[in-house]
Amino acid sequence: MKKALLTLLVLCFAFVGFAQNQPEDKSKRPSPPAQAMGKVNGKTITIEYSQPSVKGRDVWDKSGKIAPYGQVWRTGANEATTFETSGDLKVEGKKLPAGKYGLFTIPGEKEWTIIFNKTAQQWGAYKYQQTDDVLRVTVPARKAPQMTEKFTITVANSGTVSMAWANTLVDFKVK
Repeated sequence: MKKALLTLLVLCFAFVGFAQNQPEDKSKRPSPPAQAMGKVNGKTITIEYSQPSVKGRDVWDKSGKIAPYGQVWRTGANEATTFETSGDLKVEGKKLPAGKYGLFTIPGEKEWTIIFNKTAQQWGAYKYQQTDDVLRVTVPARKAPQMTEKFTITVANSGTVSMAWANTLVDFKVK
């Protein structure tokens, strides 16, 4: 009897440990995962992010609830957005070495700061450290031609990376 109980206990712990080590199905999150890819001058760019939805909210609200102006934003939802390049690039004319970066932004009504941070894997922007920034560029923000419900990033082969959400559109150039 003791052997059977011990065996059952060991199996229960093994199952719990196995269940905890299974990867989470991110597609079931309210802000699902997305990927933007492109080739620019023979270099592959991959951006992995999660897509929050507007859901009737003021996403740029200064209260700090979603993506307030003037504050570092994870540029999506859930984990910080990552930007990976297979080769050295120039972003808005400034050098960005090949590698994988956390892609953060500081939204503003008229301009955004685009941030490439050497700490790629982190949850949100809670542990973001400015001292880990590899590159910062500032680009104009403009009113989008149409409303975008889900935050969307695209990479054009021409070298334009676009971020659209709500009624805002922001582009930056890579070569």
